[in-house]
Order: sequence, then structure tokens, then C-alpha cells
Amino acid sequence: MSRNSPDTSLRVFNAIKYYKLPITRAVLVSGASLAPYLKAFKTDLFLSAYEEDVQAAINFGIAAGIICESNPKKYAEFRKQEPIKIAFDGDAVLFSDESETIYKARGLAAFEENERKNAKKPLMEGPFANFLKIISDLQREYPAESVPIRTALVTARCAPAHERVIRTLREWNVRIDEAFFLGGIEKKEILKAFGAHIFFDDQSVHTIPASEVVPAARVPSPEKEAV
Repeated sequence: MSRNSPDTSLRVFNAIKYYKLPITRAVLVSGASLAPYLKAFKTDLFLSAYEEDVQAAINFGIAAGIICESNPKKYAEFRKQEPIKIAFDGDAVLFSDESETIYKARGLAAFEENERKNAKKPLMEGPFANFLKIISDLQREYPAESVPIRTALVTARCAPAHERVIRTLREWNVRIDEAFFLGGIEKKEILKAFGAHIFFDDQSVHTIPASEVVPAARVPSPEKEAV
């Protein structure tokens, strides 16, 4: 999908052919918004440098992220790695921002008390919940020793706020291969060690440092009035 004009499609498809990419469909809208076509094409994940399109996709209920500017040469070591490794933040990405809102408004102590009280109450779904469920369904189609996708939760949460997360994932019946409850430790080095092919987080304070070592995308909050 591109904001380019149909006239550019020959160059696009020639490049696709040159790089031997299995792409056969295209949407070229001459500068218009791509958002109205995302559901028509049954899009599960939308990535773009255009914040307007990403915001619209999120408002439509589609997992979407704003790609951070970076130097692709830094990621060369990850390109041929298997399996594909996808890392997610928790609050406001996999889960709703309900708990994060409490943290921002009332501080860490209030956040931890809320999570302790609601440890057995599943968190509400966030923008990437459905995408994680799709990945989990794909993983079940392969033998355990040859699953082509590996996932990780990389969150600033720590004990006691971890319990609600684990119980929520159990309730959703989804698989997370690795989980990192960092409790304030910077995510950058963890993501590098994991070898993420892409990392999704809702805050630039995490995606910008992360993009120095792995591809990263910022997930905007849904606009309440637009949902």
C-alpha cells in the first residue's frame, strides 16, 4: 500500500520482481489516505512512516505502528535469522491503557495497588491483542521444534504487577515465548539480546533508543471520539 500514484506502479512492481518478493497486490492512492482500504484488504498489521495513516488504522481497530527512522545497515545481523522474532510492550499495546493511565495520574504505588487488587481480573484488549492472537494461532499449526515465529513481551512492569499480565494471557489462550518484566530497566539491550526483527511500544522514550539496535514502531493511542 502506497501514497504514490498508479503511474509509479511499474517501478514498484519491477523492484518487487527484482528482489523476488512474493507480492502480487497493490494499492496506490495518489496522496490520499490509505486507511479506508485496510479493512477491505483484511489487513492484520499496518506499518508506515505516515502518522496520519497509522492513527486512522488504529482508530479502525487494526494493529498499526509508526516506523522509527533508523539505519537499516544496523539490522543486517537479524535479517537472515530464523525464527522471526516479534517483541511487544504490554500496556497500551497488547493491553488497554487503563492501568497505564492510573500510573500516569497517581504514580507507581497506586498502579501497583490497582494491579494487586485486580490480579485475577483480565486486562482489556489493546491495539495489538488481536494481532498476537493471530500469531498464536499460526504458531499452533507447527510442531514445537519448527515454529517460524517467536514472540516476546518486554514491559516495564515488575512484581507484583506481573500476575495480572500472565493471567490475562492465559485467559486469551495465547502464547508468549519469552517475557521480560524489567521494572524500569532500559529495554534497548534486552531487545538486542532477544534479536527482535521488530518491537512495538506506545512511547517514543522506548522506541527511539530501541531503534538504534532493532527495528521499532510506535503505536499511537486510539482516538476515543473516533472509535
